[in-house]
Order: sequence, then C-alpha cells, then structure tokens
Amino acid sequence: MKNKSKTLALFLACFLVLAACSNPTNNTPAAPEKSAESSEPADPFGRYEEPVQISISIEIDPTDNELPPGDTPLNNQYTRQIKEALNVDVDHQFAASGQNLRQRISLAIASNDLPDAMVVNAVELRQLVEADQIADLTEVYEQYASPDIKTIIENTNGAALDAVTFDGKIMALPGVQANADGIHLLWIRQDWLDKLNLEPPTTMAELEEVARAFVEKDPDGNGQRDTIGITGPESGGKLYANFLESKNNLYGFDAIFSAHDSFPGYWLEGEDGSPVYGSILPETREALASLRDLYSKGLIDPEMGVRNKADEPIIAGKSGMFFAPWWMAYGPLTNAVKNDAEANWQAYALPLNQNGEFRPHAATPSTEFVVVRKDYEHPEVPMKLLNNLFKNEQENTFDPSKGGPGYYPLRVVYAPSDEIEFTVKALRDVLAGNKTAEDFANDKAYKLLPSDIASIKTIKNEPYDSMDLSTWNPEANWGAWTRAYSIMVGGRPLVDTEFEEVPSLLYEQTPLMESRWVNLRKLEDETFLRIIMGAAPLETFDSFVENWKRQGGDQITQEVKDALAQ
Repeated sequence: MKNKSKTLALFLACFLVLAACSNPTNNTPAAPEKSAESSEPADPFGRYEEPVQISISIEIDPTDNELPPGDTPLNNQYTRQIKEALNVDVDHQFAASGQNLRQRISLAIASNDLPDAMVVNAVELRQLVEADQIADLTEVYEQYASPDIKTIIENTNGAALDAVTFDGKIMALPGVQANADGIHLLWIRQDWLDKLNLEPPTTMAELEEVARAFVEKDPDGNGQRDTIGITGPESGGKLYANFLESKNNLYGFDAIFSAHDSFPGYWLEGEDGSPVYGSILPETREALASLRDLYSKGLIDPEMGVRNKADEPIIAGKSGMFFAPWWMAYGPLTNAVKNDAEANWQAYALPLNQNGEFRPHAATPSTEFVVVRKDYEHPEVPMKLLNNLFKNEQENTFDPSKGGPGYYPLRVVYAPSDEIEFTVKALRDVLAGNKTAEDFANDKAYKLLPSDIASIKTIKNEPYDSMDLSTWNPEANWGAWTRAYSIMVGGRPLVDTEFEEVPSLLYEQTPLMESRWVNLRKLEDETFLRIIMGAAPLETFDSFVENWKRQGGDQITQEVKDALAQ
C-alpha cells in the first residue's frame, strides 16, 4: 500500500498544470484584407529567393535516439527537404513532449514570448486569441492552402474551420484527422494468448482472466513473475479522452469505460433529452469499480502514472495488453518487433458491453491547430510547410524508418475521415488481385495509398488474408512495414466490426468553463485516480458528483444546453 500511495501521489502531481478556455460562437470568415503582396499571385509551393527563418515549438522527446546517426531534430530528412524546396530555415524555440510541452506552451503564452509558429490545442488557441497574440490567417488560408488540403478541410461539414474561426476571422490552420484516431482498440500479444491457450477477451470477465494469466503464468518464458497484464497511462497521461481532446489517447482505459456504457469527459443526451456530463453518471461509477478491482489485483501496471514512458514495458516485451488507436506500429510496436520477432501484437474492437456491443466514443475531426505569432513577417510560411508535407507524402518522399513524421516542423495531420478504412479495403483488393493501383488513380486525397499499394507485396507474405506477424516481412522495408502493419492490423477491426460511435454533444468550451473548468477537471482527475488506485473508497464518487455540481457543473450544464439550442 505504501508503494501504491507513492505512485498515486506522483501521478496526481501531473494534473497541477491545466488550462481552460472556450471556443466562442463561430461565424463565417470575413473577406480577407488585401496585403501589400496581394498584387502577386500566391504560390502554395513557391520557393523563396532569399532564406526565410522561422522559429517553432515541436513535440518530440529531446532525449530520444530514433534518428539515424548524424541526424538531429534540427537536421534531418524533413528539415533538409524544406530547405531545398522552400529555402526555409527552421529553428526550435523549444522542444518537449507530453505534459512538458503543454507547460512550455503555457509559459510562452503567459510571458508573451512565442515562437513564430506552433501547434496548439483548442484550449491554448482560445487563450492566444483572447490575448491578441496571434495573426489573422484568413488571407493566408484562402491564398496559400493547397487545393488538396482545402478539400479535406471543407469536407468536414464546416467543423474544421468552425473550430478556428473567431469573430469571422480564421485564427489558426486546423488539422483534420482520420476518424479512426478517436477509436481506442485493445492491442494484445497474440503469441501470449496462443502459448496460454487463451482467446481474445470479449467481456470484462474474460479481460480479467487474460490479464491474470499474463501476470501469473510467465508468458515470456523467463521463469520470473515480471510481466504486466494491462499497461496504463504514463505520467501526464489521461485515463480517457474527453470532449476537448477526443483523439489519440494512448494507454488509457477508454474501451473499459465504454464496455460499461460509460463515456466520461463527454456531453451526452440524458433520459429527458437534456445534456448531461458523462463523468457524473452511474455507469462511470461502475467502470471505476471495475478498474479499481483490476488494479487492486495487480492486473494493471502498478507503476501506472509514474512511468515517464508507458511504452517501455511494451517495447521490452513485458506487457500483454494496452488500449490505443490503430497506428501503434508507428508507436512502440516497431521497436517491440525488432527486439522480439515473435511479438505478435494484434488489435481488436474489445471488450464488449453487456449487450455484446463495441461502443467507442466519436471524436471531432480537428484537435490540433497551427498558430502564427502576430507580426511575424511571413505568416504564410506555416501553410507552405503543411502544403509541402502533404505533397511529399503523396509522392512518398520521406522514409518513416529514418524518423517518423512527428519530426516534420509544425506537422498536423490532413486525412479524409475514412482514410484508414478505405485503405484497408483497397489493400485487401490489391492483395486479392481484384484491383490495381490504376483503379485508385483519382483518389488523390488518400495521399499515402499509392506508396501503400506499391510496397504491400514486398512486406506482406501469403496467406494474404492472415495478419499474423509470421506472415509479414518487416526487414524487407521497416518504413513500409510500420505503415502497412498499422493499417492492416490496426484498421482491421474498424472494417470488420459493426459498431456505433457515441458522440459528444459539444466539442468546445462554454464561457463559464474559462473560470471553472480547471478546478472541475482537477477534481475529476484526482478523484477518479484515487478511487482506481485504492486511496479513496468507491463511495467517494457520490460526493464527487455533488461537489462537481455545486462548484459550477450545474451552471456549465445549463450553458451547454443553451449552446445546443442556438
């Protein structure tokens, strides 16, 4: 219990730095004003005659060693290509990852010491707009966004531009992520299941059974009890995605909550048709009870919340299950397979609820935004960087095995909402001999599909309908395998499983949240962690609900109701 208390205290500390903001009612963007350079036609891909400097923030771990020898975060395949194609020199004002990045951005905003451009979340975007620290990018977007990027943004039914439009002005460049990024799957060591004669767990009871076997029955065969059943969030991580950060929650427990028909952090429709906050519902209490039970039995990583990197035991071959989106070969699984050629990680849309349904929460298309410091001399540079990335991804210029796309300056994703599902089906047709690359020649928005098709038979062996690791040849091309394994294994349950997503009624903050949401989130995070880790009784949930309502939750719920009525 002493160790658990220490773990809990360290984990709770990560929630001390939080920010709250809101997106106001969005309006149609105003017509852009003519600039001094507007007499010349804008070129979304034009190279500058003289070198242009831009300072940015970047989300990377400064201590990582994933780049090839000689490369650095400031000198790599991406920065060299940018220099060659655009004559732009990139400088990192600061580099950090996870909660450290959020702290650095908050400090930059508070001190008004911003880089020329950076990628922010919705909370930070609102803060920057209210502080009048960033440039109006209406004209930049309209003149410099490439046709392909505009098509993707405009195919979100207005959601992407609404998220960045304030008083009729486009104040940031929105990314657009695939819908699959918001669906959190169960990733499991299939080779461990096979060794222990187990099946993938479909229910919560079976999930507990498998986790216990992974902890107690020495699945790695080293004669020691040193394996983890279920990996949990790392220091600074989240227990679940929420209405403000609805995608790409790594190592949380989203699928366990949804197996209890619980959607904490989301605004849901109550029995009377009015909005209700999912975190205060009885189903969330039930989910917390299950997680508390799993943790008390040692089936969830006992170092949950204090590990600097939750992926370390996954890479080291010590963890058997975790929850995350489809793209995990871009994450820990490539290194896991390099370390152990039998680390047969497979993805499933599990566990199911009591009705036998998989019910993930739905995400908003835009969660990351590129902002430009007010008075930066070349506000169009970030847009040109994004155009350049999209174009070169179409042309398969970059090799992800020499540093993933996260090293690209100001990188945000531009993807059709169905990119993963579409690509899975396309590659299946190609492998089956039903279609060729020419059949997809007009599907330009799926920018990586041509390279996916060109490389798939190099790295995928027969039988083509099996996704078992033994049917792959990653050493033929690690970069292509990382992409294809993510798509075909991580995307398979999205195509082969029937499920209905549960949306949040709202994906932005209301005015009162600006002053109250920080404390309400802190109350929620700390209470739920204490319950799961055994530092507080389950009954604490009931007092949490009362406190949440009394400390502004009821008023905010009314604001949400009013916003939805508009």
